Amino acid sequence: MKRNDGLAKLVVIMQKLRGPKGCPWDKEQTLESLMPFIVEEAYEVISAVDAKFPEMLKEELGDLLFQIVFICQLAKEKGDFDIYDVMALSAEKMIRRHPHVFGKAKAKTSKDVLKHWARIKKEEKEGKKTNGYLSDIPEHLPALLKAHKVTEKASHAGFDWDNIEQVFEKVNEETEEFKTALKQKNAKKMEEELGDLIFSLVNVGRFVEINAEEALRKTIARFITRFHYIETSLKRKRKALGTASLDEMEKLWNKAKANEKN
Repeated sequence: MKRNDGLAKLVVIMQKLRGPKGCPWDKEQTLESLMPFIVEEAYEVISAVDAKFPEMLKEELGDLLFQIVFICQLAKEKGDFDIYDVMALSAEKMIRRHPHVFGKAKAKTSKDVLKHWARIKKEEKEGKKTNGYLSDIPEHLPALLKAHKVTEKASHAGFDWDNIEQVFEKVNEETEEFKTALKQKNAKKMEEELGDLIFSLVNVGRFVEINAEEALRKTIARFITRFHYIETSLKRKRKALGTASLDEMEKLWNKAKANEKN
């Protein structure tokens, strides 16, 4: 098989899986039933990137690609489109959105590129029915990532602070409002104010070009690694989690942090 025949082979495999003598499970699937698998495979790709293991990344990218092929097969069966239509549309879009590469436009910096991108996207949407400026942001994005994209897009429209000090003032304001709700023991208000506080922290990250979703994901990974270090260290001492004192676990936590730096 030639190297560039791989996609065609994958498409044929998918057709057979969905065919009369195919796999019962594959034949039962719908667009809706595939959604959890698409999300799962996308996150496994991210995990492989974090692991910095090329073989793992190659495998996970293949799994994600197969989900795309699967969706395209379902669409083809309905007479909507196939994967080659998707590829053609993507190629056309990338050429159109990179006039500084495929056309005569100029872009010396990444900011110039983003300006071109935003302008072209806006032109593409002209004449199309929308529910508002922010309505094209995917509904089911993780909340932190969606908050980043919402504030970023609002910023492009001029709705933003001038400097990060103003953003920190907003963080302090939201912190005080959350404390007030906490004193009042108002559950609904506490939820609202905590949401506002997190939203303002997302803006801090955006101002310094840090994606809050990525930052929190990496923090969670570090927490799990450090906690597993505590668990393993306690096992060596023939102790179970929950039997050690907080002071002992804190010392092991700090040791895990020191190991990371070394």
